[in-house]
Amino acid sequence: MDTLSRSFTGAPDVARLEIRPIRHAEGVVALPGSKSISNRTLLLAALAEGTTRLTGLLHADDTSRMIDALRTLGVHVDARDTQCTVDGIAHAFPKRTASLFLGNAGTAVRPLTAVLAMHGGDYRIAGVPRMHERPIGNLVDALRHQGCDVTYLGNAGYPPLRLGPAGGRAGGRVPIRGDISSQFLSALLMALPLAQGADASATGVALTTALISRPYVEITLRLMRRFGVDVAAPDPSTFVVPAGARYRSPGRLHVEGDASAASYFLAAGVIGGGPVRVEGVGRDSIQGDVAFADVLARQGADIRYGNGWIEARRGATLQGGTIDCIAIPDAAMTLAIVALFARAPIRLVNIGSWRVKETDRIAAMATELAKLGTTLAAGNDWLEVSPLATFRHATIDTYDDHRMAMCAALAALGGAGVAINDPGCVRKTFPGYFAALAAISH
Repeated sequence: MDTLSRSFTGAPDVARLEIRPIRHAEGVVALPGSKSISNRTLLLAALAEGTTRLTGLLHADDTSRMIDALRTLGVHVDARDTQCTVDGIAHAFPKRTASLFLGNAGTAVRPLTAVLAMHGGDYRIAGVPRMHERPIGNLVDALRHQGCDVTYLGNAGYPPLRLGPAGGRAGGRVPIRGDISSQFLSALLMALPLAQGADASATGVALTTALISRPYVEITLRLMRRFGVDVAAPDPSTFVVPAGARYRSPGRLHVEGDASAASYFLAAGVIGGGPVRVEGVGRDSIQGDVAFADVLARQGADIRYGNGWIEARRGATLQGGTIDCIAIPDAAMTLAIVALFARAPIRLVNIGSWRVKETDRIAAMATELAKLGTTLAAGNDWLEVSPLATFRHATIDTYDDHRMAMCAALAALGGAGVAINDPGCVRKTFPGYFAALAAISH
């Protein structure tokens, strides 16, 4: 517990956090709710007929952005930490004029853009400067294809946006790319039940490129099904929202723990000896990032599963080699740290989506891990990290990216300690991260 320079109950409000060397990692971590499930569920509950009671909801900046936006749109949301009650509006927002500031929450910007554009009104969507650098053009093109009125207020292809009164229509076949962000497809699918004529017409969605991060789309489909809309997928490139699709509340819904957040503690258990158990996700999780545990096992780690938990401890020396990360882009960042402790270099491939996240994560990882003394190589959609025999103490810049901060903290397991600039950026998805890390550090 003395590993961190001080103890925090929330995100540390300091410019720099010193983390002393961590000799051993062991303990149990109760995971916060999944960001991906939380924000999707909040929006679907708002659109549904009836009241939805949520438990296990993520309590962090990204969900606060979604909750604030829904309230601005006239939805009654009673949120108390991880408990939340949402009174659904049955597809018709009370407020048809609103300006929404959504920070850097992609899981709020993309689906709200699609839903409000399909709904029709006079809405403005904006965020922090980095969000205005994150592409949204593929989604806008698909929305315009269905008749939605969307105007760029800055650079074409990027927020901020104005969404006009026309709304969108159902029917036909909507083309959309899948190789930039799976959130575009998820947002479009969630919005289509609101389209004009949706009661009478089905709408097909056709991928025009390969889909990255497919497990995140599966989360969307499973949650839509929980709310009464069963999207057909006759083949891997086609999705059909049926005629008459309407969202109806399931009454109660529990948000499972965040599988992306689990990756940091599972990695700590493997690198730091363990055992470290994460509670809130298990093998039957609906999140694709739970596959991170299987990747660790293939690399030589000792991974065990139970009912709602996963446990990691040191096994054989971690292998090197190439790892295809197309299905686990967020958890894959943790593998860049794991590579420092392997027996041979690890090359992470199919991570091109890192470049359009909260920061250019390929460039950021290459820059910051080099400070520790490792040798790296990077390309447009890959990163190769060599193992380290001796770690250097380094001060890591985090680029206002929560995952950079959480990943970099694990470098303290290398024996030299590490300093994290702007540690408070973890408020985005895991305000209690450093306290949780301290609790398993010895």
